[in-house]
Parts: sequence; structure tokens; C-alpha cells
Amino acid sequence: MKTLVLGIGNSILSDDGIGIRVAQETRERVRDPQVTVRESSGAGLSVLDSIAGYEHVIIIDAIQTESGKTGQIHRLGPEDFSLARHLPSPHQIDLVTALQLGQKLGLAIPSRVTIFAVEAKDVSTFGQKCTPEVERAIPEVVGMVLDELVQSTGKEGIRSE
Repeated sequence: MKTLVLGIGNSILSDDGIGIRVAQETRERVRDPQVTVRESSGAGLSVLDSIAGYEHVIIIDAIQTESGKTGQIHRLGPEDFSLARHLPSPHQIDLVTALQLGQKLGLAIPSRVTIFAVEAKDVSTFGQKCTPEVERAIPEVVGMVLDELVQSTGKEGIRSE
């Protein structure tokens, strides 16, 4: 199964860099030509170009929820997000809306989308390090991504420790 691991974020905005950091560490441990690992600072429509042509995409990003605990890891799918029907601007398109648009445009959108979102504390302070709670979550998220790859590909040898 052609799979993309996509870390999303901004590596110079503290916890917002979690997706980038996890993607970098995952890349060093994946040994399968069917798996591509990339980083992106884009979101919404710009993600479509990155994911088109893959059967499965695993996205890692920061999230901030009302009841979340910093460093908490959420495993989500597109169905876990509510769709915005009336957007204030075409520049504010969420992932689910982008996926639906890609399907309507006839793009080869992945049939399977898995999202690992890490509860962030600080996504606005300039800094290349995550807060300690988020930093501690990185190895666990990498392990979860690798486990997801093993499950989706059926290949135990995908991991290189």
C-alpha cells in the first residue's frame, strides 16, 4: 500500500513543530520503498498536492482542544472533525473540506486517512524546541506511526530501530 507520512507544522513555533519533528524521526526508522515521509508547513488546500496519489496518509500535527492535556495524543480520522459549510474566507479550509474538494475534482485522494494530533501548549512562541510535555510525547507518537504503518502494510520489517 503506497503510504505517505506527513508531518505538518512550523518548526520555529514551539509546539507547532511537533508534526515536523515526528516526521523527521520517523523517516530515520522506516525502511520500505512504499512509504514516503515528508514535512509540510502548509495546511488546507496545499495538503492536496502532497497527498494525491497515495492510498493511505498518516498526518501528524499539533492540536489545541478545550479539555485536552498538554502532550496528550489523539488518534483521529476525518470523520472526527466537523465540516465548516460557510467559510469566512476561501483561505480557511480545513483538512476534511480539502479532502472532499479533492474528491470532487477527481484527484487521487487516499482512501484511508489517519491523524495523530498532539495536544499543544504553546504554538505562538518562537523557538525550535517543544514544551517539555510535548517533547516527551515525540517518541510515543513515532511508535504509534510505526505501528500504524505495520498494520496498514502488513509488513513487520518496516521498522528499523
